[in-house]
Amino acid sequence: MSHVDSEVRPSNFIRNIIDEDLESGKHTSVHTRFPPEPNGYLHIGHAKSICLNFGIAQDYKGLCNLRFDDTNPEKEDIDYVHSIQDDVKWLGFQWDGEIRYSSNYFDKLHQYAIELINKGLAYVCFLNSEETREYRGTLKEPGKNSPYRDTSVQENLELFEKMRKGEFKEGECALRAKIDMASSFMCMRDPVIYRIRFAHHHQSGDKWCIYPMYDFTHCISDAIENISHSLCTLEFQDNRRLYDWVLDQLDDFKAPNRTRQYEFSRLNLEYTLMSKRKLNDLVVRDVVHGWDDPRMPTIAGLRRRGYTSASIREFCKRIGVTKQENMIEVGMLDACIREELNEHAPRAMAVINPVKVIIENYPQDQIETINAPVHPSNEEMGKRELAFGRELFIDAADFREEANKKYKRLVQGKEVRLRNAYVIKAERCDKDAEGNITTIYCTYDDETLGKNPSDGRKVKGVIHWVEASTAKPAEFRLYDRLFTDANPAAAETIDEVLNPDSLVVTHGLVEAGLITAEAEKAYQFEREGYFCADNKDSTPESLVFNLTVALRDSSQ
Repeated sequence: MSHVDSEVRPSNFIRNIIDEDLESGKHTSVHTRFPPEPNGYLHIGHAKSICLNFGIAQDYKGLCNLRFDDTNPEKEDIDYVHSIQDDVKWLGFQWDGEIRYSSNYFDKLHQYAIELINKGLAYVCFLNSEETREYRGTLKEPGKNSPYRDTSVQENLELFEKMRKGEFKEGECALRAKIDMASSFMCMRDPVIYRIRFAHHHQSGDKWCIYPMYDFTHCISDAIENISHSLCTLEFQDNRRLYDWVLDQLDDFKAPNRTRQYEFSRLNLEYTLMSKRKLNDLVVRDVVHGWDDPRMPTIAGLRRRGYTSASIREFCKRIGVTKQENMIEVGMLDACIREELNEHAPRAMAVINPVKVIIENYPQDQIETINAPVHPSNEEMGKRELAFGRELFIDAADFREEANKKYKRLVQGKEVRLRNAYVIKAERCDKDAEGNITTIYCTYDDETLGKNPSDGRKVKGVIHWVEASTAKPAEFRLYDRLFTDANPAAAETIDEVLNPDSLVVTHGLVEAGLITAEAEKAYQFEREGYFCADNKDSTPESLVFNLTVALRDSSQ
């Protein structure tokens, strides 16, 4: 019997393992961890891991730690530490107790390395990086033992102490585990477990000039924290052998119920890069405007674009947890945010490419107030006030001098209904020297306010608008996919698959009430799409709206 409600959370192979461990008594509780490296902002792939680790802890009434894998100080930054904390909280999760750092355990890790040396299971090796690769062998050929492999325990202890004191140069030597140079698993061919780095650490300062490798650090950190189920992506599957080997050799971790590693498939999403190294390159080269650029797949970027934490959690739930690698259609992510915003986003009107409308038979200098629903199917969200007057703006694409019957917007000599307002008829228009329409002259029927297309008039369409004197100017950032190829990681160079139209900036007008639009809160701009006020650049004096996601059919 499952320990959680299967109707609330679909089962998967990890939950089945946990259920079996709890039933057998191997574990009496569930304790997971999320262990990001603070070398960049988290992306949508990390969101899957966050939802899995924290979600499982919640469902089984267990605990989940947030532990920073901070063993590579040259690439890490405290800004990344803070951004990761913000992302986890924004997604709706809270870690157990204080934040952990692998650096919290540097003293213990150093002692465990000495234990391996004393047991003849680690040695200081002076092969350079090129020689180390040569000695390692290939997938088809076994490796060769390092000439330093049989150095005595006492000499290795002395050499390792010299490493710690900074008496060797970076790259001059490293501490390696003594396992099996003929292993079919490359990670078991005497892997490096400590290397020299003269780098300031954002947590430990300048105390250390030797830093443990991830594979040595991670398993020990899990064991110290009594993690019951260590969940990793599939690229660490072979490394599970090293994970178990390290813990098998250390006296403190002999318990039969000690932590175990389980692997699941990482998230591969169409038109999206999941490499922090490549994403960092885009940031460094100013291809995008920072890690939180709304075109980036980072959690901060998605948040700035108007995606909600609930929509991302729902997306992670829908894609599930398996051991099979596959490519997820980006439309699934779009569907999750559309469904939520369709139900919850307040409506508003914005004109992205404005053209002026003058209603010639409307009273001069009169501005009336029209009450419109905040949401068409949720009366509890209330009403909003719209100003209406003689001069309006509509979108340039909503008018044609001539059109066929399929065109259901404003056509010269014909009528259209203004959303929440009157029926108007286009009489004539002005153009500039280049033939662009500058002003449309219309008449209106003052008996049609609040009526709908079933009132007997044969009005084909409905268009959006804003009143000229009260509308607020706004910048619209129209975002599209950053890449033109569904699998950008496979391209020879990233630049060749960059989408030149991933950001188009236009300037238009929004209804007056949007001057108080809350940053990151998406609105449905009727017939245009879902937009939110930018969380960095938008102010009441200078409104900036980001396109979150287009409507299914932008003509509706």
